[in-house]
Amino acid sequence: MIIENFPQFWKRTTGDNNEEDDKNKTAKKKSRRPLNTGFRQQRLKAWQPILSPQTVFPVLIFLACIFAPIGIGLMVSAINVQDLVVDYTQCHLLAIDTFTEIPSNLVSYHFKKKINSANKPAWRYISNGLDDDNVCQLKFEVPNNVKSPIYIYYKLTNFNQNHREYVESFDIDQLKGDAIPLASLDDNCDPLKGNDEDKIIYPCGLIANSMFNDTFSVKFISEDHINDDYNLSSQGIAWSTDKRHRYGKTKYNSSQIIPPPNWYKMFPNGYNDSNIPNLKEWEEFQVWMRTAALPTFYKKALQNEKDELMAGVYTMNITLNYPVMSFGGTKNFVMTTNSIVGARNISLGIVYLIVAGICTVFSVIFIMKVLFQPRSMNDHSYLDFTSSSSSSNNNNMNSRSNVVPSFEIESINDQNERRSMNSLPIREIL
Repeated sequence: MIIENFPQFWKRTTGDNNEEDDKNKTAKKKSRRPLNTGFRQQRLKAWQPILSPQTVFPVLIFLACIFAPIGIGLMVSAINVQDLVVDYTQCHLLAIDTFTEIPSNLVSYHFKKKINSANKPAWRYISNGLDDDNVCQLKFEVPNNVKSPIYIYYKLTNFNQNHREYVESFDIDQLKGDAIPLASLDDNCDPLKGNDEDKIIYPCGLIANSMFNDTFSVKFISEDHINDDYNLSSQGIAWSTDKRHRYGKTKYNSSQIIPPPNWYKMFPNGYNDSNIPNLKEWEEFQVWMRTAALPTFYKKALQNEKDELMAGVYTMNITLNYPVMSFGGTKNFVMTTNSIVGARNISLGIVYLIVAGICTVFSVIFIMKVLFQPRSMNDHSYLDFTSSSSSSNNNNMNSRSNVVPSFEIESINDQNERRSMNSLPIREIL
């Protein structure tokens, strides 16, 4: 008896537990209904303007009136920049030991006055018979006085500083001056962390090793001896934040470190206690370490923010150390003033003027449309109801004619009798 009732008892007990589990699951189940807020329930207020020629025209005119003056201002500002750009990549191949005119495709200049045809930019190549310290000397005329500031840049092309491995190839703590052991240097510096003798490369990495090392003389030498030489300086060319926070004087001693491989011309005998570079004060290095985003870029080398450059003929010496022809690049000497948007660049002004022109053209089109082909809003004359309604009626009639009625047609007498009975009072009908 007990054995026979045991399955029923087990079944009943199991059922009770299942019901309790279901209740618990239902209680624990969270509602997936979004909160009753305007955003969750999509009740936010919205405004959708009705665009018409009358409303779009003022907007386009307003945009044209904004963009056109800005574009004109940018164009005028860029055009007023005075500059001289010389591509001296092939100076050692094309120039000789006396001054010759630079080919026109390698030089460009913009001054307020015209340059005398007898004083067009020229160059000469001064060689010592070796590969070291060869000089490209530039001679150029400044036809009018140029107000300060005067900036000297070098421009490189086809040099991709934006490669990921290149951009990350430095150790920030080492740049700040910490004496980082070789084993603790950032792996991004590989393969330029140290040598086989376990000496540390300072500064390590690809960026420092590829530093631009053509040198510009720190003055324009006056050739006509009418004016004094024009002095230039490398002080203040780097970002002040870099100088304060990113670089410091190293705590290494000369026995621990060696220069990067490509610095052998600057440090032919390696480091000693007197020639270890102070990165905190070496602004040319700081400028180079701030990598460029595009393969063509300018980097500041020298400047004079105080003195006016007087009209006259000057020479500039450039010591050639940096090869660029191996990777198809070029290097340029750039002397320029500045504007509110930097150096001479009319592209931004042209873009603003193009946008203003497009807005003006479309506004004229909308005006002509309103004047010669006006159309009022909600004008039903532009909607063709006749053709659509007639076609739909014909379709309905055709469908009705094909339907066979399921009732008998009543006679006219029956219809008249029904109408008469409907007209009688209820009492008479009864």
